[in-house]
Amino acid sequence: MWMRAATAYRTSFVLLAAASLLVCSLDFVVLLLMFHHTDRLGGWRLPEIGLLYGTAGIAIGVADFLLGTVDGLGERIRTGALDTLLLRPAPALSMVCAERFTLRRLARPAQATAVLLWALHALDLHWSWDKVLLLAMMLVCGPVIFGALFVGLSSVQFFWGEARELQNSATYGGATLLQYPPDVFARDLLLGVTFGVPLAFVNWLPTLQILGRPDPLGLPVVCRFAAPLVAAAAAGAAGLAWRAGLRAYRSTGS
Repeated sequence: MWMRAATAYRTSFVLLAAASLLVCSLDFVVLLLMFHHTDRLGGWRLPEIGLLYGTAGIAIGVADFLLGTVDGLGERIRTGALDTLLLRPAPALSMVCAERFTLRRLARPAQATAVLLWALHALDLHWSWDKVLLLAMMLVCGPVIFGALFVGLSSVQFFWGEARELQNSATYGGATLLQYPPDVFARDLLLGVTFGVPLAFVNWLPTLQILGRPDPLGLPVVCRFAAPLVAAAAAGAAGLAWRAGLRAYRSTGS
């Protein structure tokens, strides 16, 4: 229904989609401007950072496309709109995520895919089975990890209605963080996004293995292949958080 509504005015839809694509491209334009004045950032060349940018953009883009509207949960709780969804014979999470669904959100993963393809061509890597596996893992597990963050942190709004920015800082802010090499960040931050919010498994650790780079934290090599386990654990934790929130929900009270 939302897709039909969005495409009912085709010119408006095309203009909005083009604007979304332009806005998404500005992050990479910033990187291009940086490399206009230097040939390396934290020891990484532009194509190597392009690999980080592309995989991070696809991960957050796919998760945002499928689950991004869940961040409006707090508003639905305040207005009582969530009660209407709970009365319907369908999973509440699927309906929350489907509400105001829009194809314009495909602009981010589409732009990130273009950058990723350019980076892979420019790097001229010698592919082996483990590198192909790691690239596939990033493209599959990255959206799952970000999707788990969308759902898990949105569930906080069942208890704290103004927690939307908490989720945004971990999802959109985390995606921006992953566009840059880990070498430019402090060790404490790297520990936080590895063992706290598991963003490092989205692309940092697998990319280190693909490019043959050392890990700033000195973690075992097996950690670079742990994305599927981390994604499964994150999805399970997000599901538990969502169910706990639904069980605690007592309507808006208005």
